[in-house]
Amino acid sequence: MLTQQQRAIITATVPILEQGGEALTRHFYKNLFRDHPEVLPYFNQAHQHSGDQQRALANGVLMYAKHIDQLEALGDLVATIVNKHVALQIRAEHYPLVGGSLLQAIREVLGEEVASDAVIDAWGAAYGQLADILAGEEGRIYKAQAAAPGGWSGARDFTVRSKTVESGEITSFLLAPADGQPVLDFAPGQYIGVLATVDGVPMRRQYSLSAASNGQTYRISVKREEGGKVSNFFHDHVQAGDTVQLTPPSGDFVLRDGDKPLVLISGGVGITPTLAMLTAALRGTRPVHFIHAARNQGVHAFRAQIDALAAQHPQLQRYYCYAEHDGEQDAPDAVGLLNKERLGHWLPASRDVDAYFLGPQPFMRAVKQYLRELGVPERQTHHEFFGPAAALN
Repeated sequence: MLTQQQRAIITATVPILEQGGEALTRHFYKNLFRDHPEVLPYFNQAHQHSGDQQRALANGVLMYAKHIDQLEALGDLVATIVNKHVALQIRAEHYPLVGGSLLQAIREVLGEEVASDAVIDAWGAAYGQLADILAGEEGRIYKAQAAAPGGWSGARDFTVRSKTVESGEITSFLLAPADGQPVLDFAPGQYIGVLATVDGVPMRRQYSLSAASNGQTYRISVKREEGGKVSNFFHDHVQAGDTVQLTPPSGDFVLRDGDKPLVLISGGVGITPTLAMLTAALRGTRPVHFIHAARNQGVHAFRAQIDALAAQHPQLQRYYCYAEHDGEQDAPDAVGLLNKERLGHWLPASRDVDAYFLGPQPFMRAVKQYLRELGVPERQTHHEFFGPAAALN
């Protein structure tokens, strides 16, 4: 339990974190990977090189420090972190390793004059409090996943039943459990953890589940990322009949029950979880507006499937926006970037809707602003990040 003096120290050091948060986290990761190389598989090195991981950690630490006396104000941040950790299979024994490296980085970057013993003790207590919260919630989820029908704990072997090219960049893999037993149900929008060894190096990634839950198989749809170790490994080397290891489904970006019109907005590979949401929503009667932006027809995955759904379900309206398009075949509804005017035309006349959106961060930042300016209540908008979470404001 934090003392009042420790809380005061945390509050006083927030401005220092705001000024040097990313530098601090860069030192933290350097220390962690040097002293504990066994944790490397839990981190996407592409996100390390881009700085995304550092920014996400700095943002999380800063938000925690700012709200040390009112943790409920963190809102969905804790749930997002917990679900990412569950997909990666972060366990309670990992937290002391992280804590030691973080406190060491604080002292190295700020110097002993600023990072006194009292400051280090306060941050140690604050980190311990956060670790207890996260590890406790993660432990609860692990137990629930293992006890549920079709559930399991840790990694489980799955066989690639089929491999299907969906577009110039996205390929789907249908995965069935090697033991022939049922699998854990999941909510539309969730992702699954994948363990892979690439060039002798173990790695972990999360991929959205792109087909509705059926209790027997999972489908992931993987975009080939430039320089992406795991995505290129799946595209080039994983074939039908191969074995891959999965951890149980996770994620808090899920389709919620409701009767308001549903708006699903995606950019690029962001279509993978919205497709699962669409399939689930069409089992009911609520109106659905499905809006997808892609660079061009060649990289637009699942168009034929969505068109077929629109033909079968009158409550579904779908709109496509391509940044570029040549010719008349498979023309989109608009050419150019998705802007506020186009989005306004494609939304239901009433802005009292439930809106879910995801895609590249610049796309999501723009969509969030457009929805706000078009009158969609912010409490009825939901988004997810591929990779480390970041602020969209």
